Amino acid sequence: MYATGGMNEAPYMSVNKKILVINTGGTIGMVPTPQGYAPQKEAFHALLDALPELHFDAMPRWDIVDMDPLLDSSNITVVEWNAIGRMIAGHYDAYDGFVILHGTDTMAYTASALSFMLRNSRKPVILTGSQIPLCEIRNDARDNIITALLIAASDHIHEVCLYFGGKLLRGNRTIKYSADDLIAFESPNYPPLAEAGIAIRINRAALLPPARGRFCLQPLKNVPIGVIKVFPGIQFELFDSIMTERLRGIVIETFGAGNIPGHANALLPIIRKASDNGTIIIVCSQCPHGAVSLGAYETSSALRSAGAVSGYDITTEAAVAKLYYLFSRGLSTDEIRARMERSLRGEMTVAR
Repeated sequence: MYATGGMNEAPYMSVNKKILVINTGGTIGMVPTPQGYAPQKEAFHALLDALPELHFDAMPRWDIVDMDPLLDSSNITVVEWNAIGRMIAGHYDAYDGFVILHGTDTMAYTASALSFMLRNSRKPVILTGSQIPLCEIRNDARDNIITALLIAASDHIHEVCLYFGGKLLRGNRTIKYSADDLIAFESPNYPPLAEAGIAIRINRAALLPPARGRFCLQPLKNVPIGVIKVFPGIQFELFDSIMTERLRGIVIETFGAGNIPGHANALLPIIRKASDNGTIIIVCSQCPHGAVSLGAYETSSALRSAGAVSGYDITTEAAVAKLYYLFSRGLSTDEIRARMERSLRGEMTVAR
């Protein structure tokens, strides 16, 4: 059962829908070994086949493909993002939706990256995983897989999402906020797209509309990007040596609404130098909730004058992915700066 706008329940059938499951690795498909939990393709396939719910008539038909090798998500890089993107693009016309099984540690990064890479996609792409492997008697994997498949067969979803712990979140709005809770992800500045209780209730007002234009994949280039987290007593001069022309983008996680320590006179010349070199500097907040507002305080207005751009309420995960994407488009520095302050895939709320 689905409920949409206004939360009025409406029946939904996934008859004749076909979903491709892409297994990248992660806890969800791991089994015990003498060296600890490790991914094993054959054992995981057998566990899936043994779930009777996956073969009910009300379920969409599904196929599974595996990345080689299967990886712990801490080892996922731009190379794997491109491989996942190619799998989706290569099967785009043959399937109605996609479910990506992924480890939780970097799932929000992958979800953010795919949201930019899959240009003009009109099909659901749902990332999910689990905190406890499917092989264990007590696990969260079973529900996450079943519900992700049902949502991937929905006619309402036209974007990259992350389903976990009963909530469907916009992929590029998510952060992992718990290492051991079964509700491991949060979307701090955007409401859930759907919630799975007795019914799967869809928040239609929060969804992106179907994209226009022809679907295509934008592969990512592995350009040098860095992240700096501001902390009390930080010695900014230590970062001067990395601010070379080779560094293409940098995300600065500041205090509050974009503030830096008052003694940060050492930082501003470094930022000006980097900006003059063509490095894109985006300012994010360390606070999960709320947004950067450059110029609201004296300490943040200096960042703007030094050449930094505002990330508003974008997550660090999405900011990193967006930088990779825009540099991979071959755009000019001025165009990248402008687009970093615009919402491209619903990843940020731009101040008016």
